[in-house]
Amino acid sequence: MSSLKKGAAMPLNIVQNDITKMEVDAIVNAANTSLRMGSGVCGAIFRAAGSLELQAACDKLSPIKTGEAVITPGFALPAKYIIHAAGPIYRQWSAEQNKTLLRAAYTSSLEIAAEYGCSSIAFPLISSGVYGYPKAEALQAATEAIQSFLSENDINVWLVIFGKEAFVINEELLGDVARYIEDNYIGVKESNSRFRQLFQPEAKSIRFEKVRAPGDMLDASMPAPKAMQADVNDLVGNLGEPFSTRLLQLIDAKGKSDPEIYKRANIDRKLFSKIRNPDYSPSKKTALALSIALELTLDETSDLLERAGFALSRSQKFDVIVEYFITHGKYDIYEINNVLFEYGQPLLGG
Repeated sequence: MSSLKKGAAMPLNIVQNDITKMEVDAIVNAANTSLRMGSGVCGAIFRAAGSLELQAACDKLSPIKTGEAVITPGFALPAKYIIHAAGPIYRQWSAEQNKTLLRAAYTSSLEIAAEYGCSSIAFPLISSGVYGYPKAEALQAATEAIQSFLSENDINVWLVIFGKEAFVINEELLGDVARYIEDNYIGVKESNSRFRQLFQPEAKSIRFEKVRAPGDMLDASMPAPKAMQADVNDLVGNLGEPFSTRLLQLIDAKGKSDPEIYKRANIDRKLFSKIRNPDYSPSKKTALALSIALELTLDETSDLLERAGFALSRSQKFDVIVEYFITHGKYDIYEINNVLFEYGQPLLGG
């Protein structure tokens, strides 16, 4: 797996990688309270950084309490700093205390990163290994803590998963999404079969027929020859306001501020400043992220996407997954990205 460099546009991203290869300002070590070299992620970080040098630095700072974090140089790592955060050992009888301490480990790490001027930080899924924290609950605590911090601060955060088997999300949600995909996703084979049916060589005329896809920009009832004769200038003129103009109108109509929207959309300030330019064309995942941040309906989302030159399609699994969340009124972009990551799809945001 290749290393990832500084300057990523997305404030919170999930990536499958080796955390010791991350080229960020700081990486977080899932530490024990004695700050001794351990197994798993902790051991890998010590070995990659240089175990003797790192242990000597840690010895000067130990011990720490559960939920606390301290910082050392990164030594041989690409990262400038290592932030050592002590997560809780999972106990079923103290679930709320576990969650409080786990969130504190993330928050303490982020506060230290901000104090040292870090613009990017990479976390493992703290306490989800030998400490036995259920992975779905560990992921929820991580995203809640990071989301809360990002609502008031600007820093690029990476949640690094070494292998897909280490990433588990709510089974009920995954089941609901899987059923929605099964009911609505038009697979490649089905699409190709439908294409052959519509364009038989022996047909006397070409017939355009639309398989229902929310926000499709083609009119299924329009005969092909007439559509092809449409004046391009007329089509452009019918688009109305450009994407950025409509976006700003929606932000005002919802009574939201620009920072509130771009943070909820998982987009950083620099990218949002480009989007404000009427001539700027966002990517589809950025446009969808802004729709989620604004909590738009499916029709409103389709309208906004059309102004950027896109449409939702039932032949794209990414689109169907996002459509599930919109139709069910679920607008937590981090939850959506968790599911998209599980399905190997691009994530929403910058």
